[in-house]
Amino acid sequence: MISAVVLIPCLWHRVIAASDLGSHSYNAWLTQLIHHGQAPGLWLARQWTNVLFDFLLSGFGSLFGLPAAEKVAVAIAVLIFFWGIFALVCAATRRTPWLLLPCIALVTYGWTFQLGFFNYYLSVGLSFWGLAIFWRGKGWERLAVIPIAVLAAVAHPFGLFWLLAACAYVGIAEALPELYHVALFLVAAAVAAFIHYYFWHHYTVEAQSWPLYWLNGADQLILFGNRYRIPERALATFAIMALAVDAIRRRREPSFWKLYILPLQLYGIAELGVLLFPRGVHFPQHVPIALITDRLTTLSAAAGCCVLGAMRPSKWHLAASLGIATVFFSFLYQDTAIVSRMEQQVERLVHKLPPDRRVMATIFQSPDSRVLIQHIIDRACIGYCFSYGNYEPGSAVFRVRASPGNPYVLDNYELAIDTEKGTYVVQPEDLPVYQVYQCSSTGTDLCISSLHAGEQNNRLGVYRTQ
Repeated sequence: MISAVVLIPCLWHRVIAASDLGSHSYNAWLTQLIHHGQAPGLWLARQWTNVLFDFLLSGFGSLFGLPAAEKVAVAIAVLIFFWGIFALVCAATRRTPWLLLPCIALVTYGWTFQLGFFNYYLSVGLSFWGLAIFWRGKGWERLAVIPIAVLAAVAHPFGLFWLLAACAYVGIAEALPELYHVALFLVAAAVAAFIHYYFWHHYTVEAQSWPLYWLNGADQLILFGNRYRIPERALATFAIMALAVDAIRRRREPSFWKLYILPLQLYGIAELGVLLFPRGVHFPQHVPIALITDRLTTLSAAAGCCVLGAMRPSKWHLAASLGIATVFFSFLYQDTAIVSRMEQQVERLVHKLPPDRRVMATIFQSPDSRVLIQHIIDRACIGYCFSYGNYEPGSAVFRVRASPGNPYVLDNYELAIDTEKGTYVVQPEDLPVYQVYQCSSTGTDLCISSLHAGEQNNRLGVYRTQ
């Protein structure tokens, strides 16, 4: 019953509005075309990571069709993530956190989900399961972590790195007297500082522009606008108050603080990563890795749930967190409904074109939103047109790849990003090609026009936030 309730946001609109999800689904369709020999110039690369969610989409897509496959694959990812945090809190505190389920649901549908980073999302969800098994497993039971680690690696390398590092830390911490935990934490801090030094002195990096106190795990709730600061601040306030009340009520209870020791250390390590790691890294001749620290707050939020799980359960915890969740999901329903309606507009626009036309889109989110919406063009094109600015093939980090001169997609990642920014200059070989753009000051009304050689692709767009 809880799982059914948790999946409601996956079903409350016609499609799941989660940024990169549209791109994943579109490329699963291209995969089908490649398998049937219907997309010459496109091919599939063999790679061992960043592909698990795409395998799920392609597999279920061949069985049920892509619209149903998308909901099935996302539902699987959501349940793995949600119950992974639940299992991790159980392992960390030796309690079942029934009264904190709303908090776990908030993290489950936070920023990482809304950005549609589902390979990363699956990877860290699996890592929570692996860490929980390692934490409370004995002897041979801990070997169950190995297949989970393999799956996490196939999904995304970040989840594997976190799983290995967290297991190592927990294993060493439990073997050491508590007196030495400070030294162990300082060693972990030194490792994070070394990573900081290495990246800053060997690569071009983008530093985090947000203050550390904003990126505390609760920032996962800041999504489509400033009003999301209401549930974000309410959650942070609830956490501080609940922990303070628990400390006061249990101050005479001997050793009550021991349940807090390791969860607090894991939270501190995740926050050290947010503080010291770069937000983005530009590798020579490779696609940059972006939004690293924003993703890391997913780990901070999960570790924060473990800290809250160490409290003595109280009914007011459920009441307060349920109230916060009600506000958050009310906002989320409204904003994702707007994105869903915009995608329907795109579908109507591209279906006015002859089949198999190339289409670009420049669709900006509102200035105070952290959630990108430009990939609604990708899903709208499935089965009918080609998203010419599809960034995945040119990035060379996903399965679908493009050969130069193919008629379906730009094979250069930087040029694909230019189409999203609206700064791409149309070349004669691109024609015929069309542009979807925002044609009102609200940003929610979309139009389509044909482009000409030498024209900047978003010349007609009237809504600009970048």
